[in-house]
Amino acid sequence: MSRFSLSRSAPEEGHLEPESDTRSYESAPTPPDPVEPENKEQSLNDQLLEAKLRIHSKIIDELDLSILGELSEEDLRSQIGVFVTREIARERLPLGSQEVKAFADSIVHEMVGLGPLEPLLQDESISDILINGYNQVYVERGGELELSPARFRDNEHLKRIVNKIVSAVGRRVDEGSPLVDARLADGSRVNAAIEPIAINGPLVSIRKFSKKPLTLDKLVSFNALPKEVADFLFGAVKCRVTSIISGGTGSGKTTLLNALSAAISHKERLITIEDAAELQLQQPHVARMETRPANLEGNGEIKQRELVKNALRMRPDRVILGEVRSDEAFDMLQAMNTGHEGSMATIHANNPREAITRLEQMVAMGGLRISQEAVRGQISAAIGLILQAQRLSDGSRRITHVTEVTGMEGEVIQMQDIFVFNRLDTADDGTVIGEFRATGLRPKCLEEMRRRGLNIPAETFDPTAPLLEVGSKA
Repeated sequence: MSRFSLSRSAPEEGHLEPESDTRSYESAPTPPDPVEPENKEQSLNDQLLEAKLRIHSKIIDELDLSILGELSEEDLRSQIGVFVTREIARERLPLGSQEVKAFADSIVHEMVGLGPLEPLLQDESISDILINGYNQVYVERGGELELSPARFRDNEHLKRIVNKIVSAVGRRVDEGSPLVDARLADGSRVNAAIEPIAINGPLVSIRKFSKKPLTLDKLVSFNALPKEVADFLFGAVKCRVTSIISGGTGSGKTTLLNALSAAISHKERLITIEDAAELQLQQPHVARMETRPANLEGNGEIKQRELVKNALRMRPDRVILGEVRSDEAFDMLQAMNTGHEGSMATIHANNPREAITRLEQMVAMGGLRISQEAVRGQISAAIGLILQAQRLSDGSRRITHVTEVTGMEGEVIQMQDIFVFNRLDTADDGTVIGEFRATGLRPKCLEEMRRRGLNIPAETFDPTAPLLEVGSKA
């Protein structure tokens, strides 16, 4: 029987009372005095960490969790707090009141949350969490990586947290299937790799998403793009110009897609297709679909291509793919060319021309007997705009190209840049100095936007002056 139990209503003298048991921690032998080390401060820190881990394990092992689900989080924190305070007093640990509270919170996180990850997930300044084994956790703040003090007890502890994450979305990770994509309840994307793929312990990458999705106005305030460009893109999406968002990992592709989706009418039916559901669309009529990996027997896998085909039978106004990465590219192009204008997708590529090349390659992955010229014809007819997102060396994220696909000339897809971000210099502190500028070319889609009642000012496309200047030498 467990030594301690949680109570639904706290007794007058304390929230946690020992059950009938003659054993007592008071009778535990006193540990021998430590040998005087060369570095007293470091030794004290190690001693505190060791004691914290010991108390942590004791609480997890010995608390009666049978009524855990019946307690509110406030009651749970209160009762755990009493127990932690008592154990710290018995261990004679030199911890202040704030440290005691933080330790009690870590116990609650371990019991009902994701352990050491919880404080990082709640910190809105963190955009990515990167775990390289139990004792090395990096976080990204403002585009810069930094080592976090968070750590796990050991690799088994980390693996238990990973299993808790993936099992919540019906997925698994083990030696037979050591790679997994999953998501948290808030939509944050998780990728994990365990042994034997990961040599020194589980590798976990968590891409966090803001609880309040970023709007175009917010992106403008961050200087990710000028207001004139944001207005043009908003109008293009509203007028059903099919758009592809291209960029590298962490460049802000999904954030931009979420922001642009605000231009879509609430009267339209949207169908989203993703490997791990993470889009945060604000429309009321959104049907979400997610791929499924194979089961233990290797059966039951459902790929994006099957979902795209099925989506076309579900009467969508627009189809939105979280990321195009394989042979579903052909079915996506078919959808865009058969009455689903205004559909959107993201793709990994370094520039707009490479995005087109990657689409060609992904169509070829489907093994279809279709000529390269026909594929390029499909692409040029389907896609209106390519938006290139990039994370710069100073950690900032910018929309570096707004490029229009204008058609075919011979066997070559013709494209023209409408807006570009020109990198001019780098400040002494590493800040990128640059400017957003129109190229002077007027997009062909302007006429369609005008017919739909949306007029973009002519000065938006004036190349003589920058639309926005970013950074300075001062």
